[in-house]
Amino acid sequence: MTQYIILGIIQGLTEFFPVSSSAHLVIAQRLFGMQENQLAVSIILHLGTIAALLVFFWRDIIETMFKPKLILFIILVTAITAIIGISGKDFFEGLFSEVVPAAAALIVTGVILILTAGFATAKRDNVNLKDGFILGIAQGLAVIPGISRSGITISTLLFRGINPIAAFRVSFLASIPAVLGAVLLEAKEINLVLKGNFSGLTAGFFCSLFTGLIALWVLKLILRRAKLYYFGYYCIAAAIITLIFIR
Repeated sequence: MTQYIILGIIQGLTEFFPVSSSAHLVIAQRLFGMQENQLAVSIILHLGTIAALLVFFWRDIIETMFKPKLILFIILVTAITAIIGISGKDFFEGLFSEVVPAAAALIVTGVILILTAGFATAKRDNVNLKDGFILGIAQGLAVIPGISRSGITISTLLFRGINPIAAFRVSFLASIPAVLGAVLLEAKEINLVLKGNFSGLTAGFFCSLFTGLIALWVLKLILRRAKLYYFGYYCIAAAIITLIFIR
């Protein structure tokens, strides 16, 4: 039970903070000696953060239903993400049990985040289909453990000239269909894991939900203060420590 609670807290914080929840879960599961069903456990914890998104962005979700252009944008992002995720499914799944590739990808995330320091004053509010195409590729690459989905997508939007708060909102709205799709792809594995440890994973789900809400609020505050790049130094430091002590 305790290890699932810890994993839920890690998921809730690191899914929304741009530090790669997948990399942290891979590392934490290695420390706990959890060698089986790692991807399915990860996806169950992602359900907690999906619930956090639905609670945090419920007004934005309702408003999006009345904005055809934004709906088309999200469909485009989701389609490109799905093509990348499905075509590389076996390769990506194999990375979920490997610490060294996750740590290396975490360094890539760190570098990308540090580069956002020069784009913190972007002004554009509205996204277009070209933004959606590029964002879809970025989100697809975030399937790799160590590549932060929030980090790479918010950074991509900042690089495209979208202002930090709009990038925050669009990034997470676009993530909802993609993560739900990943859950559906792994439905059988999730069912088997739940039968084995329902109470532990339920506790992990709710810890992921509550800490996810806290993380979203804090991240929005950080973006307003243009300090996203600070997370880049954390990512690089965490990756180096992992490569030295855990691999």
